[in-house]
Amino acid sequence: MAEQRMPTLFVPHGGGPWPWMKPMAPGMMDPLRTYFEGLPASLPAKPKAILLVSAHWEEAVPTVMTAKEPPMLYDYYGFPEDTYTIKWPAPGAPEVAARTRELLEAAKIRTGANAERGFDHGTFVVTKLTHPQADIPTFQLSLVRGLDPAAHLAMGRALAPLRDEGVLILGSGMSYHNMRGFRTAMGRRFQNLGSLADEAQAFDDWLVESMTTQGPSVRDQRLAEWAKAPSARACHPREEHLLPLMVTAGAASADDAGSAPYRSPIFGLAVSAIRFG
Repeated sequence: MAEQRMPTLFVPHGGGPWPWMKPMAPGMMDPLRTYFEGLPASLPAKPKAILLVSAHWEEAVPTVMTAKEPPMLYDYYGFPEDTYTIKWPAPGAPEVAARTRELLEAAKIRTGANAERGFDHGTFVVTKLTHPQADIPTFQLSLVRGLDPAAHLAMGRALAPLRDEGVLILGSGMSYHNMRGFRTAMGRRFQNLGSLADEAQAFDDWLVESMTTQGPSVRDQRLAEWAKAPSARACHPREEHLLPLMVTAGAASADDAGSAPYRSPIFGLAVSAIRFG
């Protein structure tokens, strides 16, 4: 029986291990937590596997995690001791990882494999909320150094067949990722953010409009030239947290994005998630 086609999503993973810490502002992260917890019910079926593209892994070529039992990778620092004992013991997906390499190589994209890497927080912050039972085989795919948007769109296009094979493709990053801006917002207790909030809103409005009202060809062109968008570099001094969107948009093929994406500020700054299909 044919698998039901999975959507492809770009989601904000928030800051560090936030779901397991005392919040700086009570209730601020509740909308994002609720979004993640409700995500499985919005899928057409339980995924056969999850392919997650995290902003926190870059390699010279697209590289897949191939471990049968991936360890945890606590790739953050300065957080409470108990956040370094978080577990999400999902099995790996070596066979789907091999299929991922096959599709990329068929598109003339050279690939690599890594049997040691564990789930970084770009993965487990999301998946521990969406699938706390950790029963879906999961693996990561790296970004490519240089962060060329067109190359990541091409990666996504090559991987689109996985969606018809029951694989959920998740891009995990942030639609706003200027750490100086976040620190400023925290220092101001998320109030009176002025131009900082204006910049975040301008870029987010451009991003949502580009993804939800444009056809695939225009959408891809805009993403390839994202740095021309309003306040683009103010929101992404370095674009690694935006690049997972390129992979998920490429994998969307002709599918449109939903007209009502998740939108909720973090630290008072506009952040969105985008779903295709």
